[in-house]
Amino acid sequence: MALHQLSGPRLPPARGEATYLVVLCHGYGADGNDLIGLAPMWQRLLPTVAFVSPNAPQRCDAGPGYQWFPISRLDPAEMARGVESAAATLENFLEAELARLNLSGDKLALVGFSQGTMMALHVGLKRGVKPAAIVGYSGMLADQTLAAAPDAPPILLVHGDADPMIPIGALFASAATLGRAGAGVQWHIASGVGHSIDETGLAMGGEFLARAFHGQLARKTPEISCPVG
Repeated sequence: MALHQLSGPRLPPARGEATYLVVLCHGYGADGNDLIGLAPMWQRLLPTVAFVSPNAPQRCDAGPGYQWFPISRLDPAEMARGVESAAATLENFLEAELARLNLSGDKLALVGFSQGTMMALHVGLKRGVKPAAIVGYSGMLADQTLAAAPDAPPILLVHGDADPMIPIGALFASAATLGRAGAGVQWHIASGVGHSIDETGLAMGGEFLARAFHGQLARKTPEISCPVG
């Protein structure tokens, strides 16, 4: 079956040729424009990084925008099936974008919001060549049965403690599962923040990417998940 060809807004490097690629995966019912606005703010720290924010492959069942997969509730089995069904399409897009920029797979970082975090974690952890980093906002690990994450990249999870869509407990469950699987996970709880990204979380994401791109983060910290900020 032919894979859906993704498209969405891009921001080229502010200076010179791209040395890294950041792919921004939006949430349920949004589109690529929802997250590409993060790129100019992060580009101050990351001037030689290219950004792209693809529209998810399916029109949203519940309104305007797009979805990576249909979802009616936070059911573990439904989410695990969903991320797997969309994984090949996102993977195909990543390979095409890396080839377009003449970059290797380790020069990639994945950033997600909500359902996009599920996709970033699922695809990033399963890639043969692991990305330099994964940053997830207001989301969760879809497959809570994950037993091993060999050579997992550094991961940052940021979540508001007033999130009505994906409760804060999802962060703790995801961090615990990832830690047991051998991934190095850092996390931050945004006090009073709902299903969104605040300025502190935004700054943390940019700094985390910069440190990852400069080789300043451990790729693996078995059974340890630590809060930051």
